[in-house]
Amino acid sequence: MSHNATIGIAKVGVIGAGQMGSGIAHVCALAGLDVALVDVNAAALEKAVANIGRNIDRQVAKGTVTQEAKDAALARIATATDYAPFDDADLVIEAATEKAEVKKTIFRALCPALKPEAIIASNTSSISITGLAAVTDRPGKFIGMHFMNPVPVMKLIEVIRGIATDEPTFEAIQALSAKLGKTTAVSEDFPAFIVNRILVPMINEAVYALYEGVGNITSIDTAMKLGANHPMGPFELADFIGLDTCLSIMQVLYDGLSDSKYRPCPLLVKYVEAGWLGRKSGRGFYDYSSTPPKPTR
Repeated sequence: MSHNATIGIAKVGVIGAGQMGSGIAHVCALAGLDVALVDVNAAALEKAVANIGRNIDRQVAKGTVTQEAKDAALARIATATDYAPFDDADLVIEAATEKAEVKKTIFRALCPALKPEAIIASNTSSISITGLAAVTDRPGKFIGMHFMNPVPVMKLIEVIRGIATDEPTFEAIQALSAKLGKTTAVSEDFPAFIVNRILVPMINEAVYALYEGVGNITSIDTAMKLGANHPMGPFELADFIGLDTCLSIMQVLYDGLSDSKYRPCPLLVKYVEAGWLGRKSGRGFYDYSSTPPKPTR
């Protein structure tokens, strides 16, 4: 048994200092792991570390994390703009832009920086794990680890095995997920995995119901909140996720499975063309310039 197998995962690298990457660094550091957070943009790294500090402060204020634990967690996070700190990482999690070519370029450059037994995980929400693994020198040690947003709050990690993922890699990631206080759902490597394959077509169906005049935004959101006990209606949720993201996931499903039930609703396409992308652009299915937000249809 290798030394590595006995100690498990002690040091984690994270690629990408956006919302997901910084959330992943946050939960890993709080769980007692050393973290190397890497991004090409030094300003993004500074912003990420400040955000992690603020987010842990919230947990301290709620009494779920002690001040000592916060200080220790922040001390465990190191940042860099190159892959040098990954030389002793047991696992590197990639949380870069959701574009296959960008991710493949990262993985090709990453492999030479790693020790041979290091595991690579991608936080992709829809791209083939098998396809990403194939550009690396270790497809057996490659896996999908799809965290939900916001990472510190959401309890789920979707674990996706590529066709080549080996059993020890799968077991190591299951054990790590438990250490992070998360529950895993294991998915096969098909387009959009489990959550988005079920959730985003529901949003798309809500847009069809609106498009066909079955109900307006308010009635559809109220119906799903009070009739199906969803915490947010489908339009509120779409605005939260980003309409461009919803559309791209529908396109992944439609292209990957060639089934007409995944056809993106033309009205969803129109909103994205208009630049009405949801909360992040100030307007989506709701207009966020007033409080409470006003439905746009």
